[in-house]
Amino acid sequence: MNYFITGGAGFIGSSLADELAKDPANQVTIYDNMSTGFTEFLEDLEHKDNVKIVVGDVLDEKKLNEAIKGNEFVFHLSANADVRFGLDHPKRDLEQNTIATHNVLEAMRLSGISKIAFSSTGSVYGEAPVIPTPEDCPFPIQTSLYASSKLAGEALISSYCEGFGFTGYIFRFVSILGERYTHGHVFDFYRQLMKNPNELKVLGNGKQRKSYLYIHDCISAILTVINKATDAVNIYNLGTDEYCEVNNSIAWMSEYMGIDPKLTYTGGERGWIGDNPFIFLDCKKLKDLGWKAELSIKESVIKTVQYIENNTWIYEKR
Repeated sequence: MNYFITGGAGFIGSSLADELAKDPANQVTIYDNMSTGFTEFLEDLEHKDNVKIVVGDVLDEKKLNEAIKGNEFVFHLSANADVRFGLDHPKRDLEQNTIATHNVLEAMRLSGISKIAFSSTGSVYGEAPVIPTPEDCPFPIQTSLYASSKLAGEALISSYCEGFGFTGYIFRFVSILGERYTHGHVFDFYRQLMKNPNELKVLGNGKQRKSYLYIHDCISAILTVINKATDAVNIYNLGTDEYCEVNNSIAWMSEYMGIDPKLTYTGGERGWIGDNPFIFLDCKKLKDLGWKAELSIKESVIKTVQYIENNTWIYEKR
């Protein structure tokens, strides 16, 4: 199979590329503008005969249309994932998430490619009225530009599936942790604690409840769905059967690092405008395909800390 991965030098994209490239029968094209991706993540791939790396932007329609030719399956993972500061640059989510998704779909149509997997987000549920939240939960008002742009991307994919006979795999992720993790609360907390292990500033009240998924569990879930789901539009939550408070993450990190920082809280139940104080997805539909997570959230947090402490160059690059 010939696979095309947008955002292939990123956290999830490079991990997926590693897995796909293990099979010499697969051809993997990584397409990334390197704005947030890292060449270091591609070191094990760049010399493989079945991997091609193209530096390009999904907003560059001409280059995208050329690079995508000859492929059979597209993983569209590139996106602006800066949820917290979305209101500081409102146009960015529209361009890099929604318009970019349209560009990918059009490039696929022009090249005769009909299968796409899309990284959406559990944030599309907003402050969900049903917890744990299933895929068919009624959507409330959207609370972030990021989620709105992702939901628009989902709609475009569904429309191309209906209008042009595409097959779509839409993944609504919880937050992903593990090796190559480069942004998020564990990343931010570790940086603070390296500078001052005696104090930690926490956005919100520390009681925000969130679910997380280990990167290799995420990859196995994605591959399980594309190999077993059979609908024209396949929408799946990707997460685990547990959640934790931000305070739990801090306690696990502190225990591992052998420190006991004083915690200073900087807000109420939300860390920022649009932050959802409780994200917990119902993943029964995914588990019914035979998938299960291998690592707990605590184990995922510790794996993430271990990776960061052995790869502090990430802070210099970001």
